[in-house]
Amino acid sequence: MATYRAPLEDMLFVLRQLAGIDELAALPDFAEAGYDTARAVLEECAKFNEGVVAPLNRSGDLQPATLENGEVTTSPGFAEAFRAFVEGGWQGVQHPERFGGQGLPKLVATPCIEMLNSANLSFALCPLLTDGAIEALLTAGSPAQQQLYVPNLISGDWTGTMNLTEPQAGSDLALVRTKAVPQPDGSYRIFGQKIFITYGEHDMATNIVHLVLARTPEAPEGIKGISLFVVPKYVVDEEGGNGKRNDVWCTSIEHKLGIAASPTAVLVYGDDKGEVGAGAIGYRIGEENRGLEYMFVMMNAARFAVGIQGIAVAERAYQHAVAYAKERVQSRDVAGSPGPVAIIHHPDVRRMLMTMRACTEGARSLAYVAAAHSDWAQHGADEATREHHRRLYEYLVPIVKGWSTEMSIEVASLGVQVHGGMGFIEETGAAQYYRDARILTIYEGTTAIQANDFVGRKTVRDRGAVARQLLGQVAETEQALAERGGDDLVAIAARLRAGREALARAVDYVVDAFGSDVRAVFAGSVPYLQLAGNVLCGWQMARAASKADAMRKAGVGDARFLDAKIATARFYADHILVQAPGLAETIVVGAKGVLAVPEAAF
Repeated sequence: MATYRAPLEDMLFVLRQLAGIDELAALPDFAEAGYDTARAVLEECAKFNEGVVAPLNRSGDLQPATLENGEVTTSPGFAEAFRAFVEGGWQGVQHPERFGGQGLPKLVATPCIEMLNSANLSFALCPLLTDGAIEALLTAGSPAQQQLYVPNLISGDWTGTMNLTEPQAGSDLALVRTKAVPQPDGSYRIFGQKIFITYGEHDMATNIVHLVLARTPEAPEGIKGISLFVVPKYVVDEEGGNGKRNDVWCTSIEHKLGIAASPTAVLVYGDDKGEVGAGAIGYRIGEENRGLEYMFVMMNAARFAVGIQGIAVAERAYQHAVAYAKERVQSRDVAGSPGPVAIIHHPDVRRMLMTMRACTEGARSLAYVAAAHSDWAQHGADEATREHHRRLYEYLVPIVKGWSTEMSIEVASLGVQVHGGMGFIEETGAAQYYRDARILTIYEGTTAIQANDFVGRKTVRDRGAVARQLLGQVAETEQALAERGGDDLVAIAARLRAGREALARAVDYVVDAFGSDVRAVFAGSVPYLQLAGNVLCGWQMARAASKADAMRKAGVGDARFLDAKIATARFYADHILVQAPGLAETIVVGAKGVLAVPEAAF
């Protein structure tokens, strides 16, 4: 079975050539976080994940977490690996130094997150949710709450969860019924049930900090009546340590298609089973009835991170398939050979591997560029700069989440196909990536939810202004490629131009038709998101080809890597980007077919 090796060469190329780590390091907040620092961090991160976390991936799938008497025991080795993870400072890479973090850019943290998820997706979910809890507390928590919880979350003594979903309230959070009853001392008693709570119970930390959506007694109906509460598994005592067992209990963990080693808990609040009486003790975060607004901070961070998970699983599936294709001998070469050859010689196997590689590299490039926009949005020198990058980052998040996760399923499926019949056998390991990837398009908002947000908030709200701004930058790349010349770059430019024109057509349609035929627009919302991902990832691959060509001609860098980068970009243009005009056609004229058949006919 193939072992994981972090794609450091590609990661560092993207950081410097596409995402602009050197320009980011010119900001005062990141003066010590330039390329050399990023390289050192990524090299150490690779060693840790390759040596400690990756070996637990298969065993965790075979020996998932177990529940007994309300307590979860995680897969063998997970608790020890988590302790090594937090002791290495990896939980705090992007979080503020004043709370014990390293204060590095999101751009540096993002490849670290990718490596962790490639190494072991089930394991990585715990740090992912903790990152989101930290961001929510930093946004809406009081200074006292921040000082109490954030250092303990960064140190890994405690971990965080996100409690939204209930049996009757999946994506529609207006239906949340969990109650929060105010107490004379300013605390609340929480009563209700939450489902699908990732790492809602486990044995890897001494306390678990649940961020819970609930309603106070006088709250209005709907999403405007939801507040956010912090509810620790153990109530924090006066010394800041773990005190009495709170009244929140895990009653079951789900048996899932994939991510088997990640305990997905059903949590019950208020069964009077703890040491505090009936009702879990919780504390409101921020203002009453603004909980969903605050939780969206955590959700947005999680959505970006889930997109990185898609890239991570795709990378792992690709590496697994390449290793198998190089060693599996089967059939003669179609051009003639004296005997059977390794299947990597067969043209269609090569096509599948190149599809896996090109899509993964395109998604990685766009995600890292988005991370850089996030850093500029928070640390830019002036408000105009910060606002400019904030709009770009927010536009890209649903693409990073939606396109990258849909891509991961396709790539993992191709990984199974490369293995042939052996891919359908669990022992080869290819099937696990396919099973694990399948959740990524669902949690933190399905692809349709990302696409609806992409249509309404990210395109229609500003009449397509940010979309057209990006399209202008795509056109500049086309021109630069044409000026550089050469068969590959000219061909890439031509495909990119057709893709840009297709996306521009779709943007115009979405903006113009939204007011007159909104159902038709939303019938094409997922293809619209897919089109944007297809073109913008293709844009980043085109930029990569241009940079690689310049470096090659200047005699800078590894020629082998640069040649492969240009070849991969050409493949993306010829095999992936060419799909853009068809997607645009689906968006503009395809609604009738979606909506024509009456409900009774299904």
